[in-house]
Amino acid sequence: MASSDRDCCTLCKDDGTSTEAVTWCIECEVFLCTDCEKHHKKLRMSKVHNTMSTKDYHDLPKFMQEISSQCSYHKKKYELYCSFHDCPCCVMCITDKHKKCKEMKPLIDVLQQVKSSASVQLFKKDLKNIKENLEEIIKHLNSRINTNNIQKTKAAEQVRSMRKSIDNFLNKLEKKILGDLESKQSKLKSQMNTLLQQLKTRHNQISQLQSEFSKITQYATELQMYVGLREIEKTTSEAAKHLEDLKSGGQLDEVNLELTISSELQSILKDVKLFGDVNINTRPFTFKLKAGRKDQAQYLVQTIPTIEQTKPSFLRQLILPQDMRSCTIKACRILPDGKYLILGTDYDKSRLLLYSNDGMFMRKSVQFTGESYDSCFVRNNTVAVALELQNQTALVDVEKNKVFKSIILPHLCFSVASDGQILVISSMEKSTIVNLNDMSHKILEGVKANSVALFKGNIYGTIFWENKVCCYKSTGETLWTYKHDDIVYPQGITLDKKGFVYIVSEYKKKRVVVVSSDGKTCKTILSEADGIRDPWAIDINTETGIMIVSGRTTIESVDSKSLETAFVYKI
Repeated sequence: MASSDRDCCTLCKDDGTSTEAVTWCIECEVFLCTDCEKHHKKLRMSKVHNTMSTKDYHDLPKFMQEISSQCSYHKKKYELYCSFHDCPCCVMCITDKHKKCKEMKPLIDVLQQVKSSASVQLFKKDLKNIKENLEEIIKHLNSRINTNNIQKTKAAEQVRSMRKSIDNFLNKLEKKILGDLESKQSKLKSQMNTLLQQLKTRHNQISQLQSEFSKITQYATELQMYVGLREIEKTTSEAAKHLEDLKSGGQLDEVNLELTISSELQSILKDVKLFGDVNINTRPFTFKLKAGRKDQAQYLVQTIPTIEQTKPSFLRQLILPQDMRSCTIKACRILPDGKYLILGTDYDKSRLLLYSNDGMFMRKSVQFTGESYDSCFVRNNTVAVALELQNQTALVDVEKNKVFKSIILPHLCFSVASDGQILVISSMEKSTIVNLNDMSHKILEGVKANSVALFKGNIYGTIFWENKVCCYKSTGETLWTYKHDDIVYPQGITLDKKGFVYIVSEYKKKRVVVVSSDGKTCKTILSEADGIRDPWAIDINTETGIMIVSGRTTIESVDSKSLETAFVYKI
């Protein structure tokens, strides 16, 4: 970049002459004199370029003037954006520093409408809030210094007033107490002046950015705007965090000087050893800072979340009651209040079991005749239980422990899922959507699954014999299908808040696998090495990130027998 003292035309300078520039071309990133500007406007490739006067150019902050549209390493124009590294790239960067990066986007898509984005207004608001916070705190500290001075004066008057009624015996004590008072007030003043100077420095920094902001939005290029906003974000975030640290660290608490006159002055010649005490009385800083975003992510570019960071951490284990340890856990669900609901099946009967938030068994609920393979939370106190061979699904009030409605269907009922508005009931032949408001039915011929889940209007299912996972529209059309060597005979399925799909494989490769929301990649997150044996059912509370997986375990207290259990994790 040319010096702002006197800008010389870049083109003339290349020809060996020094002509004063009057214009800066945003696209070419060159200074132009009057003659060169005329030629520049006539050329077919440059006549549509955006330009600005050299004066307006120098009104931009220096860090924005230094932002170039060319890669500093390869001297090529930026054309791509790497979401993983959060930076613009040229075509040469792909083979150099971004060989393994998969999240590359066209830069023009990233920069589109950046000046009109909501982030610009958020940064503008941040600057305003931080500046006003600094101004209020500076005003407060100045007021406290004045108050402390008044307190000091008042305390000194008390000392001198008392001294007038006493003889020379108090001279030494008076000197000591005034010295103590002076020392402590001076220390307070010094501390606050130091803090005051720091805050004024930040205030000046924010004020400068605020005053330059309109020029930034008016004259900066989209790339300058994008990179520059991140610098502003960093400055405002640091300032906001600094203020919060001051408040939480007690540095802004109200500090007062107080003098306590000794009650023993009445017997001063006999008992008094001290004139009094100077105390520093601290009260919390009560000024309410205007909300700042601090360390929250202020992304200008939305990145697609990946499954690579997904890792469960074990929390607890749910044990079946003694008289039900011959059962197989076919479903395990996390209720909205954090309690756990287990569906245990034992040959000719199935039963719901309720566990507390800390994993302790609470009570048995409704029992069903025959095997049942799935259950789900519907809404309020209602749980749906799929009764496979009976071609029906029972709606259960778990508080009252009774079935209040049965939904009869023309197909088997393998699995159930609900979002509170609809209920999906699946089989390997077809599935049915039930409208919970009017209980109307709609058959989905194309949705075949032995286990289903719902997420944002789409239906997700596992197909056991084909070793695959499918995503369907609510109308039945297939959006994507995914197969992988780690997914063998998949059973239970659920999703987290990011739309990642979790599947359990209960045969051969006994593991829990997470599939990306686009159905293109997967990662094993739990296997036999983590103690997962014969997993069958899985569920995730999207609000808390708590995951429950059924399987088998060995319990020493019951003769080392392998028993059904449920493992709870945090993801």
